[in-house]
Amino acid sequence: MARIAYHDADAEAFAATRHLTDDGLTAWRDAVARHLGPRRGMRLLDLGAGTGSWARAFSGWFPGVEVIAVERSAAMRARCAFAPLVAGDAEHLPLADDSVDGAWVSTVIHHVPDLAAAARELRRVLRPGAPVLIRSAFAGRHEAITLFDYFPEAIRVLDTYPAIVDVEAAFAGAGFTAAAVEAVPQVTAPSLREAAAGLRREAHTPLQLITDAEYAAGVRRLREAARTDSGPVIDALDLLVLR
Repeated sequence: MARIAYHDADAEAFAATRHLTDDGLTAWRDAVARHLGPRRGMRLLDLGAGTGSWARAFSGWFPGVEVIAVERSAAMRARCAFAPLVAGDAEHLPLADDSVDGAWVSTVIHHVPDLAAAARELRRVLRPGAPVLIRSAFAGRHEAITLFDYFPEAIRVLDTYPAIVDVEAAFAGAGFTAAAVEAVPQVTAPSLREAAAGLRREAHTPLQLITDAEYAAGVRRLREAARTDSGPVIDALDLLVLR
């Protein structure tokens, strides 16, 4: 089971608040292009596609690349702005053997109950040498994510996520090796004030899994800081590349 259900309330909050702007995505476009090597005729799996924002971005960035979006949650699929979209999860991919040239897995890996099984399934559907690009907040690596500055209690939730070494070990059993790890910056919000105004607890797994009192205290800290802070909110998530 995923850490949270992603029923209607979660999916609606995610759709409303978790999409990055074009400017916020610039560094991710460059990182994906560098490690994927997009070309016409390539097939890219977007695993855990959610509401489709990454699938849409890839289709716009990389003409001629066919994006295959797979999402487990029916509530997410109902709000997805990308087609075609199919039901499936990391352990049960509705794809033929050796049928895709890369896999994108964004903020999903901590919801996967059996990483080894997911690795075997990805190995089955990927062509030889194709990369798995895992975008995530990993255990022990919270320092570059603004959310944890104001909700430090949520770090204990993050630290129950897989660490990079855990993912590498699970995927090694399916024949994958780590090719790269890099922190990729993104503009998460134009300002801390806008981040505070748009915050939805249901959109963030670590915030759902702290207590109500801890969440309320974090909201107070965030709103207080937003009164005086200026400039964009810049975070960095990790990109783990496996081949």
